[in-house]
Amino acid sequence: MQPTPEQSPHHAYPDHWEADVVLRDGGTARIRPITTDDAERLVSFYEQVSDESKYYRFFAPYPRLSAKDVHRFTHHDYVDRVGLAVTVGGEFIATVRYDRIDATGRPASAPADEAEVAFLVQDAHQGRGVASTLLEHIAAVARERGIRRFAAEVLPANNKMIKVFRDAGYTQQRSFEDGAVHLTLDLEPTAESLAVQRAREQRAEARSVQRLIAPGSVAVIGTGRNPGGVGRTVLRNLLAAGFTGRTYAVNSAFAADQATIDGVPAHRSLGEISEPVDLAVVAVPADRVPEAVTDCGEHGVQGLVVLSAGYAEWGAEGRERQRELVRQARSYGMRIIGPNAFGVINNSDAVRLNASLAPESPAPGRIGLFTQSGAIGIALLSGLYRRGAGLSTFISAGNRADISGNDFLQYWYEDPDTDVALLYLESLGNPRKFTRLARRTAAVKPVVVVKGARHSGSTPPGHAVPVSRIPDATVSALMRQAGVIRVDTVTEMVDAGLLLADQPLPAGPRIAILGNSESLGLLTYDACLAEGLRPRPPRDLTTAATPQDFRDALAEALTDSNCDAVVVTAIPWVGENGEAESGDGEVLAAALRTAAATGPAKPVAVVHVEIGGLAEALAAATSTAAVTPAARPSAPDAPDASAAPADRAVPPIAQAAPPSAPTGPATPTAPRDHLAQQRSATGPGHTPAEPAPVLGRIPAYPAAERAVRALAEAVKYAQWRRQAAVPGKVPEFLDDTIDEAGAAARIDALLGPDPDPRGRSLGHDEACEFLGRYGITVRPTLPAPDPDAAVAAAARLGYPVALKTTAPHLRHRADLGGVRLDLANETALRRAYGELTDLLGKPTELQPVVQSMAPRGVDTVVRATIDPGAGAVLSFGLAGAPSELLGDIAHRLVPATDRDAAELIRSIRAAPVLFGWRGSAPVDSAALEELLLRVSRLVDDHPEVVSVALEPVVVATQGLTVLGASVRLAPPPARTDLGPRRLPNY
Repeated sequence: MQPTPEQSPHHAYPDHWEADVVLRDGGTARIRPITTDDAERLVSFYEQVSDESKYYRFFAPYPRLSAKDVHRFTHHDYVDRVGLAVTVGGEFIATVRYDRIDATGRPASAPADEAEVAFLVQDAHQGRGVASTLLEHIAAVARERGIRRFAAEVLPANNKMIKVFRDAGYTQQRSFEDGAVHLTLDLEPTAESLAVQRAREQRAEARSVQRLIAPGSVAVIGTGRNPGGVGRTVLRNLLAAGFTGRTYAVNSAFAADQATIDGVPAHRSLGEISEPVDLAVVAVPADRVPEAVTDCGEHGVQGLVVLSAGYAEWGAEGRERQRELVRQARSYGMRIIGPNAFGVINNSDAVRLNASLAPESPAPGRIGLFTQSGAIGIALLSGLYRRGAGLSTFISAGNRADISGNDFLQYWYEDPDTDVALLYLESLGNPRKFTRLARRTAAVKPVVVVKGARHSGSTPPGHAVPVSRIPDATVSALMRQAGVIRVDTVTEMVDAGLLLADQPLPAGPRIAILGNSESLGLLTYDACLAEGLRPRPPRDLTTAATPQDFRDALAEALTDSNCDAVVVTAIPWVGENGEAESGDGEVLAAALRTAAATGPAKPVAVVHVEIGGLAEALAAATSTAAVTPAARPSAPDAPDASAAPADRAVPPIAQAAPPSAPTGPATPTAPRDHLAQQRSATGPGHTPAEPAPVLGRIPAYPAAERAVRALAEAVKYAQWRRQAAVPGKVPEFLDDTIDEAGAAARIDALLGPDPDPRGRSLGHDEACEFLGRYGITVRPTLPAPDPDAAVAAAARLGYPVALKTTAPHLRHRADLGGVRLDLANETALRRAYGELTDLLGKPTELQPVVQSMAPRGVDTVVRATIDPGAGAVLSFGLAGAPSELLGDIAHRLVPATDRDAAELIRSIRAAPVLFGWRGSAPVDSAALEELLLRVSRLVDDHPEVVSVALEPVVVATQGLTVLGASVRLAPPPARTDLGPRRLPNY
């Protein structure tokens, strides 16, 4: 809403203060500045506030606002006097106002940096987190306008408002004066205020998802009168799933006397439904969606699943239609899955919701699945269905104009029904937030991601988000840093998801391999080595092995303290006539599951070749108990499984006796701590009777490479999780050698009062001086425009010296002859100068410099860049061909901790060169890690530093030398992840 000309002519309407927000109960609202056009809205709002709330606001009975009050509360200069309103459906539900004051409490202007603040929330909306959200936004506005403190007077009985201030996390002071509580809040964000903000964000966004996938009632708008069609299909799936709530069919074309359809109440409009509707599934043509959204908003619907197509995927007109859809829905406090969505599924027994077009409904399970693509969603559901895997929730979000993967990470973080989160993403609309949420979620449950459109850099249809410029390899490295399991294909995602959902996490990379095929065992062994695991020699049970032999061998492997996981390989038995006998897969499955259930908690995977019924039987759970990671104690050391005889005479698989434990269809498994609780229930010292084994699912794979790759991902994830339990830190010793204030002042001077948005690169001397403020010393260089100048420079620096070109096309190109080293005297220097100019060109073109020689070491490169999508990224690699030709560079998000720095230099493939490869002396890794931390701290402290490159950095056995440096400054990009909570703007 734009102001009228009566608004202050000196300060334009700050439209960047407008924001859509999610409130504590999951509903949405809009925050915007109050304008002179809001007089009637303000009066109407005030009339709906109780007398008690008015008394708390004005400290006296105040039944109505005078004309003077209305004028005062709607006329602001947006600097010294600011008012914000929270709106739902275009009407005010809350307001906040600040007035700048001086030390005596009187109205003032800058440079006064304190303001008096006051809130008023309609009673019907109190308890929804409205005031807490408003405080975040008005505090951000105040900081932007140079205000550093808020003062507030609150009556002692106004406990709700006192709690809003107290719980905000800001540094505050409190006193009791003249019968009121006087509060002063320092508005500088603190670690506590940021933690409070993010905790509230998590609760609100998780609740907004819960409203969509756990409704008490669903209306399908656009239910067809005839079988078939999108709406009728969704209605059929809702009924088939046994949805526990109320269901309604809505179609304006229904006959006036039609009461039901498929046994469900039929209505011509939502207005005919006398009861509340929580969720509306919209399946009407795009041009009729706005009317449906209006009906939903006026009926109080909480959320929408829009299946209709014809939006951003159709071009410019569709993009505008999509933006208007989001604006319209949010104005009523609703959130949207879609448009162009495939639907949602919630297999919770308390809900049983299938509001999707899925032809096959997945069984209940413990995997949460989010996809942006309906086609990929169908493929994933089909693959999971075939392999007997169960889902807790499924979401195919289509254009994800509103609800995204970030929202579902917020929900799955605390969802007790989800043990593993699988996401197929084609873009990261807010990479910083995704990384933060993924790291937090991965600390408690695995997050597996397939990133589509890896090389096209696509953005969500209709979204205006920064496009990341960093390569896909960097994206993958940053995901790994956050604990995300990044895989390349949806098949690999299913493979990893099955293992992580049904098996405990491995304690290490030591893998036992056993089976009845020597060749398949060797393939598995090779696959383990290729994935960086530590396999033990395969144990060949021979083709005559029975299910009991498999059970005994698996039990023995699991009790071996030198084994962290087991891969079982199985092929059909070959009879005497040479024909393959597939045998009874269910018998073998029961034997393996029994051994896994009764042994120590270690992951087991099965690789099988054409054994009928084996995969299905392994996927079937006969108990609601899930395996608990590290719940079972390790058994004493057992003999090496590989030493067992392979030629004993045993009956074939087909002749094995049937198992004692029945098998059946897949059933949901319980949370991961269920089994541990069950086993500890009898208490210490008690010897219970031998219990029946608790049989869970074991993932089966048709190829060794797939099983091993999934297991390798589990090993890496388990290692990350153990390390994440003790987070790294930025060493405090850096603070003593860093001049943060001096660097900030230097940035202001270098950029000037009116900086060029494109930024500027610092000259060599400027860069060296600037980096020195963070304890980063660059070895001096002196220009050498002619041989005499080169000799003079060498005399000043001291021999031996290096002669280098600094022309952009020759910089760091020793292979082209642009660098001459170890010049010990004037004669050698003059000779090198002549050779350089004869070979490469005139001095004016080469721009040669002289630099004293550094101690011998390994040449490395350290960089930090600001990506508009991902934020600040710290990179490290070996200089030259390893990084430039082979792309052997490691990356971490800034700010980097001491652990990040240590991992960074050890994660490149060429890392052995730094640590004594081929008998060479290890370099000073501590000095290198310190340099990385200093660069990280620099770009984190000063967002204006958009690029730093130190190349080469020669790391010796003691210390290091930075031989070259470049720095680029620019006005800082907007940081959407540090401001108050808000949804993407439309």
